[in-house]
Amino acid sequence: MFETVLVANRGEIAVRVIRTLRGMGIRSVAVHSDADAGALHTRLADVAVAIGPAPAAQSYLSIERVLDAAVRTGAQAIHPGYGFLSENVDFARACADAGIVFIGPPVDAIEAMADKIRAKQTVMAAGVPVVPGRTEPGMTDAQVTDAAVAVGFPALLKPSAGGGGKGMRVVRSADELPEAIAAARREARGSFGDETLLVERYVGNSRHIEVQVLGDAHGHVIHLGERECSLQRRHQKVVEEAPSPLLDTAMRASMGRAAVEAAKAVGYTGAGTVEFIVDADPGGRGEGMDFFFLEMNTRLQVEHPVTEAITGLDLVELQLRVAAGERLPVEQSDVSLDGHAIEARLYAEDPARGFLPQAGTVLGLVEAAGPGIRVDSSLAVGTVVGTDYDPMLAKIVAWAPTRETARARLVAALGRTAVLGVTTNAGFLQRLLDDPDVVAGKLDTGLIERRGEELALSGPPPSEVYAAAALALLVESEPTGGVVDRWDVPDGWRLGEPAWTVRRLQAAGGEPVTVRVRGRSGAAQVAVGDDDPVPASAVRDGDRLSVTLGGRTSSAVVVHSGGTVWLAAGGRVTALREHERLASAATATGGDGAVTSPMPGTVTVVQACVGDEVAAGTPLLVVEAMKMEHVLTAPIAGTVTELGVTAGQTVALDERVALVIPAAAADEQEN
Repeated sequence: MFETVLVANRGEIAVRVIRTLRGMGIRSVAVHSDADAGALHTRLADVAVAIGPAPAAQSYLSIERVLDAAVRTGAQAIHPGYGFLSENVDFARACADAGIVFIGPPVDAIEAMADKIRAKQTVMAAGVPVVPGRTEPGMTDAQVTDAAVAVGFPALLKPSAGGGGKGMRVVRSADELPEAIAAARREARGSFGDETLLVERYVGNSRHIEVQVLGDAHGHVIHLGERECSLQRRHQKVVEEAPSPLLDTAMRASMGRAAVEAAKAVGYTGAGTVEFIVDADPGGRGEGMDFFFLEMNTRLQVEHPVTEAITGLDLVELQLRVAAGERLPVEQSDVSLDGHAIEARLYAEDPARGFLPQAGTVLGLVEAAGPGIRVDSSLAVGTVVGTDYDPMLAKIVAWAPTRETARARLVAALGRTAVLGVTTNAGFLQRLLDDPDVVAGKLDTGLIERRGEELALSGPPPSEVYAAAALALLVESEPTGGVVDRWDVPDGWRLGEPAWTVRRLQAAGGEPVTVRVRGRSGAAQVAVGDDDPVPASAVRDGDRLSVTLGGRTSSAVVVHSGGTVWLAAGGRVTALREHERLASAATATGGDGAVTSPMPGTVTVVQACVGDEVAAGTPLLVVEAMKMEHVLTAPIAGTVTELGVTAGQTVALDERVALVIPAAAADEQEN
């Protein structure tokens, strides 16, 4: 077995791999960019090596720098995690040339499956069914257009290299093709360095089911059952579970055999996943349904913990043992599936803003714990969540003997999860898991898109949240320790009787709410909006706040920073901004024609110029963050009179980047 292993990744997967290395007594080496100096994975590893600036191309994607770190630290093997270099053929080959073991499949297997065109051809030869489409290499835009028309709309454009939904575009008419092809090529080129596209029939009402396979260098390949990954948004998985509620024993065995055959066709070793798409059949239980090969991921999957939960196997440990030349310790007949596991991905994103990526510093943190709960996370207080990398922060996994108990446990665990300082999708995940179709196991890849708006909006915070925030500010304003001078009393007190302190607090997307507080924190009154005052008290211990309102006591986690009160209570996290601090932002909108960035990121394309006449909805520029592109369009018809950004420039959340004014107003300005 290896003595030292370098983990060529970051975030929660680096932390997860390091923990298995520690459990096996193997020395771990972490690498990090300048942006991740001091990140949790660097603190957990035995050694941490800086490998470059924040941009992934100059750090985590730099083969030369990663290998140099391995050589300098005496690492005998490299675990790539997922993403970054995990499926990079050149990296696997460079490891072999350097005499370092790449903890993954052979180069030939990566090459065969990394190219989706070649992968489809390979598995077809092995008798595995594939999605109809056109998979010729090197197709021009015109050929891609012809292929999409031939397949029929809606069609799916998919990069031949890479995965994770990056660069994929659903095209519903021929008119959409030019822009969709350009965007797909641009994103594929930026994510994978390869703009080759293939075209497939888009199966909209479908289920996404994948099978975990394991192979060793002695010719043994087995599968560990399937995972249901149908709950997706923008082709990115959001919730995964094992086993699938759709499949029966016969269908499970059939898909398992197909996955094993696909792996054997390329001489696969290590852990890998064969992904299938299944036509959704609301009335069926798997009998007679068609399934098609989608792709094979030649690495560990994000959702591997649900398979570990129902099999009792550590997939990272098995990867290490196979890479060291050992035989698989289990046969197919030894694999049994115990209970049910569901995983939810916690992202730095704002569901109310169309799930756009968010950034910030973790000011407070509560991670769930309890029977059957596992949290894979790289979060810590002080962690800076930037826009350079994927927005996934953590994974919360629940196991139970039955699916319903696992689902209920996961909903409860998400309610106990709080990240203060960064907006996350935790509330959205709770609502999604409580959706009647999800509860019933009636899943398909379009469910989130159909229900997105109602699931994304959580409604305004209850009055108790505003009251708790105002009480937290009251506690903060009071002196700590010692005797209070009668003439130096806290804000809100006047001679004779206490006076009201008035605060105006505003939640994202809401109007400012007036909250009045008077008295001391131990015996106060609070009134929210036009409500009558109620007796209240609050006791704070660090970031924990115990609040009593009208005789009812509850607890919260509170952090006040930068004019915003972050408060986690009742299963939700709310950010309330002090309204006095919003004046500059409110006056900077420039009217209905102002264009602001909906997320912090980098401008990648500027498609308009000052003076252009544009229609409402005309694309003006593209902002990219955390591997996601967002096209900013003209909000009204008129003239572009301001365009204050250029390609390559970074922008902040809500920063004004352009201004469009009606043509008549533009004429008046000129005159």
